[in-house]
Amino acid sequence: MPSFKTTRRVNHSADQMFALIADVEKYPEFLPLCEALSVRDTRQRDDKKMLVADMTVGYKAIRETFTSRVLLNANENRIDVSYVDGPFKYLDNRWTFTDIGDGTSDVHFYIDYEFKSKMLGMLMGSMFDRAFRMFAEAFEKRADEIYASS
Repeated sequence: MPSFKTTRRVNHSADQMFALIADVEKYPEFLPLCEALSVRDTRQRDDKKMLVADMTVGYKAIRETFTSRVLLNANENRIDVSYVDGPFKYLDNRWTFTDIGDGTSDVHFYIDYEFKSKMLGMLMGSMFDRAFRMFAEAFEKRADEIYASS
């Protein structure tokens, strides 16, 4: 049952970081292991948006696609991801964003997961661990590219 948790201070506002991470369809452009991502359903209710998305991850010859439900809560600067279907026994992922001031914010990232197959867990597990550690850095680099002129 691997899990990973980190907080990074970035030179961008909480709103900017929320918008960047909420734009899930752009993930294949910059996120480690992410080969494809498609949103199959979107629903809006008040200030919350719910997406159902399929994400394909790959490493060498291994490719897996999983479905998750993504709840975007703009008023709380929070993104909750829950597992729907795929190679995991479960997956719980959470992002929260806190403004610090002077255009900086803290980005909190948490993920907890387990593969259904012990074999797949052995094959992909260590790579997933490294990828999750690189996620926060990849998002920060992407924010620097997108918001550099802001």
